Amino acid sequence: MSLVERIAQADERGLAASGLACLDRCLPLLGADDELLRPLWASLADGSDWGASLEKARAALGTGQPDDEAALLVRRMLDAAPAERTADAVRPWADACSVASLRIHRLLDPAADGTPAAEGLDAGRAGDTADLPPLVAAELRRQTAVLDVLAEHGPQGLRRALDLSIEGRRVLRAVVSRRARSGA
Repeated sequence: MSLVERIAQADERGLAASGLACLDRCLPLLGADDELLRPLWASLADGSDWGASLEKARAALGTGQPDDEAALLVRRMLDAAPAERTADAVRPWADACSVASLRIHRLLDPAADGTPAAEGLDAGRAGDTADLPPLVAAELRRQTAVLDVLAEHGPQGLRRALDLSIEGRRVLRAVVSRRARSGA
C-alpha cells in the first residue's frame, strides 16, 4: 500500500501523529527546542484537546518568517496545524506535512540536486521509490512506518511513532550540521 493510500485510510489519531511526526522531524530547521512538541504528543496519547499546546508551540517560535525555503516549509507546517483534531480537519494537514517534509529532505539531501522535483516526490508517495535520493527515501520510510505502527497498535503505537520521529530529527540535524560545516 502506498503512503497516499495509508493517509487516505488512517484514523484521526494516525493522521494527527503522522503530521506531527513530520513536523517534529523537521523542527531543527527552526532552531526549536526538541521538547517543543512534546505536549502535542501527550495530547494524542491521552485524547485531550491539543489546541492550547499548539498555540504555545507557535508562540514559542514567534511570528517571524524564515528566509530559508526548507525552514519556511517547517514554519508553514506548524502554522497550518488545525486546532480541532478531527479526521476531516487533520487529513489535509497530514497530507500537506508529508509533502512538505519530503520536499525539505530533498532540498537538504546531498545526493539530490537541491530542487524540489515534485514529480519524483509524488511518485515516491504513490509507491515508486526507485529514483529517490537516500535522505528522501529514508523520510518516506519513516512516514510509512509511523502510519503502519499506529494502524497496527493504535494508541500503544504512539511511543514507537515518537521514537521514529526522534530518530529522523537526529538525522536531519546531522545533515544540517554537515552542510553548515561545509558551507553549502
